[in-house]
Amino acid sequence: MAPFAMRRQRVLDAIDGVAVVAAAPVTIRNNDVEHDYRQDSDFHYLTGFDEPEAVLVLSTVHEAHRAVLFVRDRDAEREVWDGARVGVEDASARFGVDATFPIGALGKELPKYLEGAPHLYFDLERSPAMTRRVFAALKQARQRGRNAKGWPRSVVSPEAVWHEMRLIKDEHERATMREAASITAEAHLAAMKTAAPGRFEYEVEAALREVFHRRGSARAAYRPIVGSGPNATVLHYRANRRQMHAGELLLIDAGCEFAYYAADVTRTFPVDGRFRGPQRDLYEVVLAAQEAALDAIAKDRTTTDLEQIYELIRRRLTEGMIALGLLEGEVDARIEDDSYKRFFMHRTSHWIGMDVHDVGAYFVDGAPQALRPGMVLTVEPGLYIHADDEEAPPAFRGLGVRIEDDILITADGVENLTAAIPKTIEDVEAACR
Repeated sequence: MAPFAMRRQRVLDAIDGVAVVAAAPVTIRNNDVEHDYRQDSDFHYLTGFDEPEAVLVLSTVHEAHRAVLFVRDRDAEREVWDGARVGVEDASARFGVDATFPIGALGKELPKYLEGAPHLYFDLERSPAMTRRVFAALKQARQRGRNAKGWPRSVVSPEAVWHEMRLIKDEHERATMREAASITAEAHLAAMKTAAPGRFEYEVEAALREVFHRRGSARAAYRPIVGSGPNATVLHYRANRRQMHAGELLLIDAGCEFAYYAADVTRTFPVDGRFRGPQRDLYEVVLAAQEAALDAIAKDRTTTDLEQIYELIRRRLTEGMIALGLLEGEVDARIEDDSYKRFFMHRTSHWIGMDVHDVGAYFVDGAPQALRPGMVLTVEPGLYIHADDEEAPPAFRGLGVRIEDDILITADGVENLTAAIPKTIEDVEAACR
């Protein structure tokens, strides 16, 4: 429990008042069936507690109770159906908090913890139901506070506190993300071996998921994209139903979640294991753009930010598009008039951690946040030429290429967590064979 206790202490050191963090609710999939439960990232980050119907309260004003958990009571009848619960009696010792209460007592106890707190740290947007409960407690604290200690006069977003903490990964988190990357690497290699003319996209997805589960991943970090042929040009394609054919490219965007930490990787390769002329040309442009960005980060990470990465990749891809005949004219002109967006329409990086698009500010005081040790980001250039684009050169129509890796910023430079997944043309063709 040491990592979670340390994180809670860091929050307490950063706030002045009371922080309230709620577990994720159970959601219904259809009728009497629930979606697979996945704990709220903030709540797990601070507690390690995986059950629903729970609330964490952190207080700088209570003399004895700095960390308090509200959890479900033990229930022998429900546990027959749903499995064992931790329960109120065992939660304090197991999760290192100062006090525990039944979740049913939240309405009675929370107002007491809010009394005398200058500020309330709470995410107003996460759960309308939880927001109503917290505001009811706030109202009670205010009513009692007229003749007592006072009450929180402001509500502060968690973005200012533990979201910025989550942006910088500690050694435990880095090790976990390395394992998520290792599992994802094996899965992508399995996909390269599985793909073949005549097979279906869902067969490749099954190969990915088999490795995820066999290696201990509870789930995919997001719904895998397995897009062959023209489907590779659809950025968020998820149907994964099409039959693959010789001479096509297959774009796979997939990563596992291991111990609540995500990997996010894209590789593009030929279904039959051999890049053909236009495919090779397009692929080399995208790969060169990514490698240029990775080199830039490694050389000067302390003054590099995600906007600079995007600008570098945008320029390299635009140069490549002109060289391939996808665009005409000068590079600066095509960037200025946004012509490049016809084939390159997305950004190139995001934070990654407990969430595949992780929390943490991209801008600080109006300027892009510089890279710092402990940050993990994606670098993912791509080019997409739709099959029905009659103005594009015929040889490139229906081709989509994206290459994405997960990059850890270290004190000494950078670490490509997903470097084990082949991406040079020679290595990709060898892996497919």
